Amino acid sequence: MHHPYTPDPAELVIELGGVVRVERLRTLGVGRRALDAALQSGVLTRVRRGWVAIADADPVLVAAARAGVVVTCVSQAARLGLWVHEAPTIFHVGAGPNSAGKKIESAHVHWSIPLLRRHPDALVDPIENVLAIVAVCEPYEGALATWESALNQGLVTLTGLAEYPWRPEARQLLAAANPFADAGTETYLRNRLRWLRLPMVVQAWIAGHRVDTLIGERLVLQIDGKHHVGAQRSEDIRHDAELSLMGFHVIRISYQQLMFEWPTVQDLIMRAVAQGLHLAA
Repeated sequence: MHHPYTPDPAELVIELGGVVRVERLRTLGVGRRALDAALQSGVLTRVRRGWVAIADADPVLVAAARAGVVVTCVSQAARLGLWVHEAPTIFHVGAGPNSAGKKIESAHVHWSIPLLRRHPDALVDPIENVLAIVAVCEPYEGALATWESALNQGLVTLTGLAEYPWRPEARQLLAAANPFADAGTETYLRNRLRWLRLPMVVQAWIAGHRVDTLIGERLVLQIDGKHHVGAQRSEDIRHDAELSLMGFHVIRISYQQLMFEWPTVQDLIMRAVAQGLHLAA
């Protein structure tokens, strides 16, 4: 006598991400008896009516399922490893008419109509929805840096994004976005120096190393990261000296200066340009 295969509920939940709608499990062949047994044994827990999770499920996804929302905006961008201006101190979630989003404490709830419809099983927003919400939630420079990070990592393409009916804020970002920007700091730099109307090459290759930005023919601007110490710092000093011997003028600034002391940095660059340090000898 042939016995149909019955999947193990816990293994299936793990395979599907750790937090799953009961309806999805049933469509995949999990019966009520097997599900009840897994819940009674403690292998699975009931998160909310219609949702179950494994014991060590991602608490972010558990919270999203419990509230009937999806993780979105800068919170999901950070989870994807994209550049965000600052790590969000509260979670940004997307909610719909049937969500329990109003019950979430310490969360920024986005009630906007999503660009892409959200599947009932989803606990995180598609990348296009994430970028659409970032465009209206974050200041322009921060949003542009997140968009460029998504492009740089290959999560989206300019041609693909161009097909969607974006709101004005997102269309502005799409028009300005550079898929080759390697870090959020470069986005800020390029945006803030555009008014100079000078040739700028991001990630230029000089003397065996990439430099953050080459302005004109000879002015190199280097940006140290948040944790710029040790061997990396020593190597950068050596490379700066080599660039100087080759006739380049190097301005090295810290992340702190770029983000919070920009007028001082801009003044340095303006003075260097006024002295012709960006021109070949």
